[in-house]
Amino acid sequence: MNGPLDGLLVVDLSRALAGPQAAMMLGDLGARVIKVESPSGDDSRSWGPPFVDADDGSTESTYFMSCNRNKESITLDLKRAEDAQVLAGLIQRADVLLENFKPGGMRRLGFGGERLMELNARLVLLSISGFGHDGPEADRAGYDQIAQGEAGLMSLTGPDADHPQRIGVPIADMLAGMNGAFGVLAALRERDRTGRGQIVRTSLLASVVAAHAFQGTRWTVGGEVGSAQGNHHPTIAPYGLFRCAGGSVQIACGNDAMWQRLCEAFGIRADDPRHATNRDRVAHRDSVTELLEGVFAELGPDELLLRLSDAGVPAGRVRSLDEVYEWEQTRSQRLLIDVEHQSVGKLTLPGSALRMFAVDAAGSETETTRLDHRPPPVLGADADTVREWLESLPVLKDKPAADSAALNSPTPQGA
Repeated sequence: MNGPLDGLLVVDLSRALAGPQAAMMLGDLGARVIKVESPSGDDSRSWGPPFVDADDGSTESTYFMSCNRNKESITLDLKRAEDAQVLAGLIQRADVLLENFKPGGMRRLGFGGERLMELNARLVLLSISGFGHDGPEADRAGYDQIAQGEAGLMSLTGPDADHPQRIGVPIADMLAGMNGAFGVLAALRERDRTGRGQIVRTSLLASVVAAHAFQGTRWTVGGEVGSAQGNHHPTIAPYGLFRCAGGSVQIACGNDAMWQRLCEAFGIRADDPRHATNRDRVAHRDSVTELLEGVFAELGPDELLLRLSDAGVPAGRVRSLDEVYEWEQTRSQRLLIDVEHQSVGKLTLPGSALRMFAVDAAGSETETTRLDHRPPPVLGADADTVREWLESLPVLKDKPAADSAALNSPTPQGA
């Protein structure tokens, strides 16, 4: 069970998070991913604490481990002709190349668009930048928190408009990686038809703006500028976090029928004109919150969640991360995987969000999700293996770019 991308070769020149996340997603689906690092390693190898102590006295970054499973690692100093030739050999045989260098970085290394086309006209190049490869601010470096602020996300997050808040995970990087992997798969599908590769470009800015969802059309269509308002939904009520005895619960009343069931279950007046429809409840959100928290004041979270479930009202608790990873539902979805790391031994990592199933003629399902995961690699751990593999292959001469439109204009750039 090696995954649907078994047989594809991905060369990952990216570092930090967005690019490595995209490459890891391709590896989770079965692609062979060779991570090319500088001799000093990916920046995220030094991001911590926490670090894990290795048997040889070195340390490994848990941050690096979050986005680099299912990869091999080779170190190359691309300023050296010998190492640049190794990269050229990898590119010649690659299906996908990922990079997120600063603008013009690939060209400065001798691998601009023309060179890539000469090496491999079937190559799909994923280039991830901070703010886009063109436009007046294309040269800006991309960092997640800066992108969260510049792309408006922080203005929508936090207790109120005066206290913007970053999301607690690097969401701009993660979304850029996910969008990048999605674009790569589309480009590979088109290559099946045309025989030609192309550039896939995305950015932290584009990925956050594309995720504005209803907050985007709230402005572009409705003319309203959204702002942070804590743990309650701006257009649905009741939908948010409500206090109860000894804790809190979350409720998602997505329609008026759910509101009616909630009222019946807790003896609330359903005919109050302030609360009759969702539009009314949004307009009087404070009174809805006050009403519910008054009713819930004598109920603990467990009892309250049980009663809400019995009433058919979607609800849940707020879990800490240790509770999430100990939750049986999390484990049932293969969201925890065990690997044997080369220097620190057995590790448990968060798993992929995707599961794959084959269906036979009778409708029976057999899971085909990749289970044989590789641990995040030690720096340069696979250098000898990769070099020996390349040396065992026939020498490929550079091919003329008969059709250079796909990768030649404009020059690929990243952040």
